[in-house]
Amino acid sequence: MSAADEILDIVDENDHVIGQAPRGEVYAKRLRHRCVFVLARDADDRVFVHRRTPGKLVFPSLYDMFVGGVVGAGESYDEAALREAEEELGVSGLPRPVPLFPFMYEAGDSPQSWWSYVYEVRCTLPVNPQVEEVAWHDFLPEEELERRLSTWEWAPDGRAAYERLKAFRIHRA
Repeated sequence: MSAADEILDIVDENDHVIGQAPRGEVYAKRLRHRCVFVLARDADDRVFVHRRTPGKLVFPSLYDMFVGGVVGAGESYDEAALREAEEELGVSGLPRPVPLFPFMYEAGDSPQSWWSYVYEVRCTLPVNPQVEEVAWHDFLPEEELERRLSTWEWAPDGRAAYERLKAFRIHRA
């Protein structure tokens, strides 16, 4: 089964399931669905940053500071966060990602939107990212990540999630 054939839950503006469709149809028709964003930190508190492969259906070749992806039909956000983090980092046995907050991502220049949940996880295992998903990767100190925000082209949904995460930290402090 290709990624475009994966079945996703379609959700309304309140994140209630209203139907299901293959991922390819969800993207083509810009149907609202669910995604997870997992910020992975290593033992030295550096953030996993990567560049997406050119073959990705959404935001090909852009940088991202999150691993994650779509939530499958019938899957919980928590289940998807662990599955996606392990898949993209190429590890097994990660601790369960810690849920931080939900938000609805809305693309500024299109009617595209998806419900999202932001997580954090500590990854002390050696990573071996999927070559189908990750073209380049490194763990960067957060200060370096901040410097790269203005010079690298970032996935807009990841960038939005990161800005919300920074605001979340300020309000929690």
